[in-house]
Amino acid sequence: MEDLKKLLLISNSTNAGEAYLAYPQAQLGDFLTGIAEVAFIPYAAVTFSYDAYETKVQDRFSALGIRVRSVHRASNPAAALETASAIVVGGGNTFHLLKRMQEEGLLEVIRRRVRDGIPYVGWSAGSNVACPTIGTTNDMPIVEPSSFEATGLIPFQINPHYLDAHPEGHAGETREQRILEYIEANPDRYVVGLRERCMLRLENGMLQLIGPRPMRVFRRGDSPREVTAEDDLQFLL
Repeated sequence: MEDLKKLLLISNSTNAGEAYLAYPQAQLGDFLTGIAEVAFIPYAAVTFSYDAYETKVQDRFSALGIRVRSVHRASNPAAALETASAIVVGGGNTFHLLKRMQEEGLLEVIRRRVRDGIPYVGWSAGSNVACPTIGTTNDMPIVEPSSFEATGLIPFQINPHYLDAHPEGHAGETREQRILEYIEANPDRYVVGLRERCMLRLENGMLQLIGPRPMRVFRRGDSPREVTAEDDLQFLL
């Protein structure tokens, strides 16, 4: 069966000194070509309102000629996704996002609609919930979802905002050490450390890394390795 899934999974929304969603704007415009309106899922917002989040995203998408309609305004958010031309999921707290998505019954709708070919865009937490679980998020579990199971739009895990740094004087675990713990407990799953300014695009069954930096790939039994935009990523699928 032909793989109709179209995904754009972005590590981060903002780079230091840049406007919100500035660096991925060209990719967003290309990926969403022909789309006039997107359904936006704002539930990762915690310290600011969903209204404010919708406005913030609309300010950027207006330059692409795309209207943003947040599902929090709908009396039935799941039904709003049934008629959407594309689904966009913003970053923030992944636990809060997943809990609300579960409560609103959005996971299965997203799986089905994306399998049918409508585009999905996520950044940060929005990329986390495209994975089988949210087990490789960087976020604090401020609320408790019914499970860690996410949409499973891709068969591997993403760690957004992946950092190599181990600051001098810091005695805690590095990001790599945390991921090594994850793959020890989940030996059959790849984890992709997606550095900032980078994104993954899946279309026509082909997975592509976009951005100026390599990603770091982890799997139990293998040494962590650097994978570049020129490398074949099909092993992840």
